[in-house]
Amino acid sequence: MANILGIVASARRLPTISVDFLVVAGGGAGGQQTGGYNSGGGGGAGGLRCSVTATGGGGTLPSALQVPLGSSLSLIVGAGGGTSTSGSNSTFSSITSTGGGFGGYGVNGGSIFNGATGGSGGGGNSGSSGRSPGSGTTNQGYAGGTGAVLGDPGAGGGGGANAVGADGSGSAGGNGGNGVATSISGSSVTYAGGGGGARYPNTSGTGGTGGGGNAASSGAGAAGTTNRGGGGGGAADLSSNGGNGGSGIIILKYPDTRTATFSGGVTQTTSTGGGFKTSTITAAGLADTVTFS
Repeated sequence: MANILGIVASARRLPTISVDFLVVAGGGAGGQQTGGYNSGGGGGAGGLRCSVTATGGGGTLPSALQVPLGSSLSLIVGAGGGTSTSGSNSTFSSITSTGGGFGGYGVNGGSIFNGATGGSGGGGNSGSSGRSPGSGTTNQGYAGGTGAVLGDPGAGGGGGANAVGADGSGSAGGNGGNGVATSISGSSVTYAGGGGGARYPNTSGTGGTGGGGNAASSGAGAAGTTNRGGGGGGAADLSSNGGNGGSGIIILKYPDTRTATFSGGVTQTTSTGGGFKTSTITAAGLADTVTFS
């Protein structure tokens, strides 16, 4: 009787397919400046997890997911952070990438906020005393750079998926950390670069490869690139905003004999080539799903 029950249970198990993935979270915003002539840290890149070519944070390449046919899997593309906020997480099934940390900043009244921890950490704000960067998340991204404390000092760059953000100095803002290149889409594309750290009145940091925004030498920082998970560039000068973080992205690669069906509200495109289908998801709400058949 036990053997019969075991056979019946095995027959009911759904077959699985291998699905390779890229899951990039939204990047953090660059630091604003509303309290003095200091400079904002670069926003950290969104966390990056990928099963093709390379993954974030120097981690070991994860295996493709074994996905049961007919099962409904969660799907969320994280938004980039705005006005000194961190990016939002991106999720595919059990894979979650953490939003990038915002860049350090100052506000009216003299309050100073360090760079925030995230998938990659935000760079530290410059100022009259040392300002700390945010840490990255293991296997997703790196820490931001430290803000300098000298006259007209430079802020730290935001961390990227492939490198730590550079420290600010007395003569320049730190560059954002570079992102990770992957060929999951069929060609090599770099994602999740950190935003540059600002330095008033000149020589601000550049964004890291993979969509990091450049910092400002005066005024507002540049935004991270949409659907790359790049961090925003830091702001320089009084009453300026850091650049918004870039939104994230999810790419799924699976056998071309199978079909992915997405719930309403998902913005995606699917291409076929080399025996595989590749679905690129650029927008999803909080309760979207994908089902493979």
